[in-house]
Amino acid sequence: MGFARTCSVALVGVEGVVVEVQADLEPGVAAFALVGLPDKSLIESRDRVRAAVVNSGGEWPQKKLTVGLSPASVPKGGSGFDLAVACAVLGAAERIDPRELSDLVMIGELGLDGRVRPVRGVLPAVLAAADAGYRQVVVPEKTVAEASLVPGVSVLGVRSLRQLIAVLTDEPVPDEEQDSATAEGRPDSLLAGLAVPGAGLGAERTGGDRLPDLSDVAGQYSARRALEVAAAGRHHIFFLGPPGAGKTLLAERLPGLLPRLSPKESLEVTAVHSVAGALPPGQPLVDRPPYCAPHHSATMASLVGGGSGLPRPGAVSLAHHGVLFIDEAAECNARVLDALRQPLEAGYVIVARAAGMMRMPAKFLLALAANPCPCGRHGTLGGGCECRPSTIRRYRARLSGPLMDRVDLRVAVEPVARSELLSLAQNAETTAEVAERVRAARDRAAARLADTPWSTNSEVPGHELRTRWHVAPGAMAQAEHDLETGLLTARGMDRVLRVAWTSADLAGHDRPTAEDFNWALELRTGIRRGVPLAAAGVR
Repeated sequence: MGFARTCSVALVGVEGVVVEVQADLEPGVAAFALVGLPDKSLIESRDRVRAAVVNSGGEWPQKKLTVGLSPASVPKGGSGFDLAVACAVLGAAERIDPRELSDLVMIGELGLDGRVRPVRGVLPAVLAAADAGYRQVVVPEKTVAEASLVPGVSVLGVRSLRQLIAVLTDEPVPDEEQDSATAEGRPDSLLAGLAVPGAGLGAERTGGDRLPDLSDVAGQYSARRALEVAAAGRHHIFFLGPPGAGKTLLAERLPGLLPRLSPKESLEVTAVHSVAGALPPGQPLVDRPPYCAPHHSATMASLVGGGSGLPRPGAVSLAHHGVLFIDEAAECNARVLDALRQPLEAGYVIVARAAGMMRMPAKFLLALAANPCPCGRHGTLGGGCECRPSTIRRYRARLSGPLMDRVDLRVAVEPVARSELLSLAQNAETTAEVAERVRAARDRAAARLADTPWSTNSEVPGHELRTRWHVAPGAMAQAEHDLETGLLTARGMDRVLRVAWTSADLAGHDRPTAEDFNWALELRTGIRRGVPLAAAGVR
């Protein structure tokens, strides 16, 4: 009779649970039983592990073998348990000293030839192991950089099961040959499982040094200013205008205005992208705000998370600490759009399925864009819109009142004038120049909120803003009038107050003035308040 145990990690959404992998050998007819609520891919590990052990020069025990995954009540899936199962079996067969395995956490898929293949979700798995008190993890060699992002954990990267056996038995470590395809310059086949086709949803924007520049946008001074306010205070923004006016062009430049992610935010974003298979190749750490732009035909599950079995991260989670841009918003399913209401308020999404319920991060900056009518020409000079008023009302009603009440900035994007488009002497500001003002405004807000749990103006509850930080005398007169007349809701009043503070931070004011409030009201209601653009800080 032999017994050995080691550990691996089961991912539930973007959170990990340390699982003890136990192997027990007893006399009897040779059989291999895997228990502990495994899914189909994990059940198939029995054949993968057996072939990997034999092809690595080991001897498969001809006894009754039972491998248990504890706690048994936690659903377990994926191929990342292969390495732990193989080592537990070898420990029970006394090929490896069981005492060498008990304090290790092993993550990796085994090929039939014994090679250790990388799996998705290594970073959140190692984070879970570190939180549980484990200090040594074994991962595939290809994911060492990702696992090493977790401080205080010793990471061992292995290329094959033979190498791991040699390390654990103090034998000479064999040199594994490089994959022939890699040597010939072809893509590495071992990396195929790390990326899910179509899972990026704009994740390519997180990599590379070339980002769309704001200087490419002709005219649109008011919209550019609104974009700057959105980036400085992390306020949600809605662009309404005819086709070709520049709505998508503006939204694509929003991520470049946001500051780089902090170390903590980078780990959170990388963990989500690792689980979703959306990490850019060769970039183990995402340090820039992600940009996620799903098509307007996206389903509920693809937007907020879901799928068969345990839910997977959706677009709102892939845009965590970044930008979620929904173009042609009025063409989206109204129920799908309304699903954004809860994560917009809470900063996370709770997805419940029959297989389980989980919470996934979803703290994003929402950017919406829509045409004024189905043909897109309503309200334009010489547009020739033939849409019926009832058709226009139904079209705009797809953006529900409760959803739009959560959007701070509503910007009318007018067609660009010929002189602005064809001018060769444009002096438009670059993304770098505007991003510097955004950074300074965020620093002012962070200094004001230093002793609070918030870091940007959009996060501060309205009650706190009204009672702890006072505005200039009489600055809120117009906003209070709009509240009394029903033009603003109570939530809308709080959001106007937050935008006014952001406008003040950008202008360098100690507190919001009447000009800051009028500009915030114009962005909220779309009604011009007579504030000249120069007074509002537009260049």
